[in-house]
Amino acid sequence: MEFEALKKVAATVLGMDPEEIEMDMTFLTDLGADSLDLYQIFMGVEEETGLHIPTEGLDKLTTVREAVEWIERAGKL
Repeated sequence: MEFEALKKVAATVLGMDPEEIEMDMTFLTDLGADSLDLYQIFMGVEEETGLHIPTEGLDKLTTVREAVEWIERAGKL
């Protein structure tokens, strides 16, 4: 569920097809996202899932997989 929500929001923010987004892609190199894009993605995922996702440390996430794990941990708080 977290991966699907992330794909949907990231695709909207980055202007791409959600099916192009894979777990091992990097935000900066593969997806062309910057820190503002990442922040917008996480705010969108919060809205989509109803979870509160901590933003402190977002700048350390480099891959989609790391972001999904971050969201999963937020769901357990």
